Amino acid sequence: MPAESLTFRTLSGSTIESRPIVLRAVVIAVWTSRDMSGRDLRVAEMEALGIMRPSATPQFRRVSTHRLTTADQIEVIGPESSGEVEVVLVRDARGLWVGVGSDHTDRRMERTEAHVAKQMCDKPIAPDLWAFDDVADHWDTLVLRSWIVEDGETRLYQEGTVAAILPPADLMESFSGRGDLPDGTALYCGTFAAIGGIRTSSRFAFELFDPQRERRIAHAYDVVALPFGP
Repeated sequence: MPAESLTFRTLSGSTIESRPIVLRAVVIAVWTSRDMSGRDLRVAEMEALGIMRPSATPQFRRVSTHRLTTADQIEVIGPESSGEVEVVLVRDARGLWVGVGSDHTDRRMERTEAHVAKQMCDKPIAPDLWAFDDVADHWDTLVLRSWIVEDGETRLYQEGTVAAILPPADLMESFSGRGDLPDGTALYCGTFAAIGGIRTSSRFAFELFDPQRERRIAHAYDVVALPFGP
């Protein structure tokens, strides 16, 4: 099975380590809103782009492990792609970790081939991870935010708590059938609607904020749009 080794800085309790983690599966969870109002907002947002309503939720889509990146720049095909901030669960031999990433997606392709659209773009992830056990008791207070650049200005694009997303145990149970992840798996946990609707941007910044411990994981990347033709 193809694998990708990325170096992360892990924080467990007061112990900080920089070490490689080998990932053998990258999974994108979609349609993961916890309540019906959030789900309806997300469905309406997708339908506005011409994307069909799902037949069942949540859904899981595998992408190549080589799509996972901590780089500060990605290249995409054409002008119709965008990011969205998501909690990322990472399982390795030492335990379950929590990070934050962007499910960057080709929106043009998503209208007809959602699985292909997910595979077409790199999946940025911040190079820092927290031990899941360190945030489990106040999970729903964690805050996700993202920003885009419009008309030369940085604008807030998404903001909300992870209480809007299905709990980790539910997502892992739906995916694996055993309430956990296989070793070497990264699971992007889904997102919520953007402020003002989905738009493209030449730069995407995002963070996961823990208000109880007053700490954050943040990352940003530039988006270089390659032409369709020569």
